[in-house]
Amino acid sequence: MPAVRLSAEWLLPIDGVPVRWGAVLVGGDGRIVAAGPDHLVPHPPAVPEERLPGVALLPGLVNAHTHLELTGFDGLVPEADFPAWVRRVRALKAERSTADFRAAARRGIADCRAAGITTVADTGDSGAVIEALHAAGGSGIAYQEVFGPDPGDAPAQLAALQARVAELRPFTSSRVRLGVSPHAPYTVSGPLYAAVAAWCAAQSLPLAVHLAESREETQLLATRTGGFAEALAARGISLPDGPDRTPVEWLELHGVLGARTLCIHVVQANTADIARLGRHACAVAHCPRSNRRHGHGDAPLVDLLAAGLPLGVGTDSVASVAPLDLLAEARAARGLGRLSAAEALQLITSGAARAIGMAGEVGTIAPGAWADVIVVRLPGATDAATVEEAVLADVPGQVVATYQAGLAVYRRAA
Repeated sequence: MPAVRLSAEWLLPIDGVPVRWGAVLVGGDGRIVAAGPDHLVPHPPAVPEERLPGVALLPGLVNAHTHLELTGFDGLVPEADFPAWVRRVRALKAERSTADFRAAARRGIADCRAAGITTVADTGDSGAVIEALHAAGGSGIAYQEVFGPDPGDAPAQLAALQARVAELRPFTSSRVRLGVSPHAPYTVSGPLYAAVAAWCAAQSLPLAVHLAESREETQLLATRTGGFAEALAARGISLPDGPDRTPVEWLELHGVLGARTLCIHVVQANTADIARLGRHACAVAHCPRSNRRHGHGDAPLVDLLAAGLPLGVGTDSVASVAPLDLLAEARAARGLGRLSAAEALQLITSGAARAIGMAGEVGTIAPGAWADVIVVRLPGATDAATVEEAVLADVPGQVVATYQAGLAVYRRAA
């Protein structure tokens, strides 16, 4: 790929102070060679330059949780109680063909790039997203989902997962990684959780799990009641054994929590749960708008951050909130966490990169990192004290260009 130099009125490296009249030099390998004040960044005569007035350069945004195979489901899923909503999504997925899932994944990646998202932590069971990321020169982790609420099915489900992971490994690269997602406590039995966690540890595969998201999930494990308990009983599936536990305690019991585990949502978590996650060095993917849309409540973001957990913000799927807008998620998280604009932006860049195990590679503008850079239109005159506020503001069409490894993969039409 060709080298390129980008310069703009503002450069926001995220893990450093904003730079007025900054520049980024991208090498032929797609990584950043130099970044900083324009006059200090080399300008090799053979390297073309793009000068971009009235904008800020930021790292490409990192989406800590999404489901790109569900692209196209926005507006299709009726809102009801959460267990019914989950069943509706499963029914819609069952109507899709392999070709449909592949088309959805491709469109999802394009939508992400238009929103300034260059790295995703995606969960799904079709395998379409890792194929699409590989083909598009994308970046992220594709967590292959596994389901199986019946304890008796655990050996067969584990074997099927292992075979599927082997099929998907050829799509991995230096930029695209493969993980595993035992979906949630209401769709995965204790024995399957334990078996998957042990196998992933042996294979050094990262894990992602929907955890402590809804009240119905908490009821299932605490009292064997609620919508998920009723749905399992109707299928003749035994409910999780006691003693009564929180979802976080239940996953700890089955060996799921660890430094390679990304815990998604974590809304229904108490002080002891948060301390438990901290002891296991778990990471968290926070999806504020999805949590609100489904009536789950707000995650204890202040406490999660105070505990020092690696934490990033995600969009969830368009079936929950559409369109994909990570800047809007950051604004929502800012209010919940009582954060500055700079702190909110970290949650969708370097903070999210740390949460998904890609710190230093993405989510920052620094030498050696991948040259994933977005161009954000500024709403007016700014200075060092206000530029981050300006970037975080809700401005129509604010992402005007997206670069992946130095290549322009999106440009907003004039």
